Amino acid sequence: MKPVPHATSLRRAPVQRRSAERLTRILDACADLLDEVGYDALSTRAVAQRASVPIGSVYRFFGNKRQMADALAQRNLERYSERVTQRLRQAGEDGGWRTAMDAVLDEYLEMKRTAPGFSLVDFGNQIPVGARHAEPNHRVAGRLTELLSGHLDREPDDDLRRVFLIAVETADTLVHLAFRVAPEGDERIIAEAREMLRAYLARALD
Repeated sequence: MKPVPHATSLRRAPVQRRSAERLTRILDACADLLDEVGYDALSTRAVAQRASVPIGSVYRFFGNKRQMADALAQRNLERYSERVTQRLRQAGEDGGWRTAMDAVLDEYLEMKRTAPGFSLVDFGNQIPVGARHAEPNHRVAGRLTELLSGHLDREPDDDLRRVFLIAVETADTLVHLAFRVAPEGDERIIAEAREMLRAYLARALD
């Protein structure tokens, strides 16, 4: 099971600071509009207007709204990785994989509740973005393998990657169920998900 490379949806990567800031505004506008109108009603023109940039600036980076949503999903994964890394730094080596699992799940729940556009795009699961081989949960499992292998003092091999992929798929299904049941996530379902993950990871990592 090889790591899945991150999808690349940008037509042109920003080189200058001004271009990078413009790209940030475009993705911020995309996220806000996803919350307001949904993916089907999203348009590149509306994103350009919300971001206060010419429509040509949007097309300089993206050929269509699917590519834009994919870039937002990639940015979500980068920000999620940063948040998990920060939590692990604060925790140090205390708690082992249990602390790491709580950081992974808690930060995902926090982004689900607060990050604009995340409920529709998250890491690309809700909307079929990216290439066929770059399934979003493989992206997430690959990134967690990179982030956590050192913290857990484990080799980032196929076995560990498989463990994280199963955990990610399980958490993804149950968290989405929790948010279908309640707008902020049904706490009882989240608690059950946490227990299931603990039981599985205890067998795999202890």
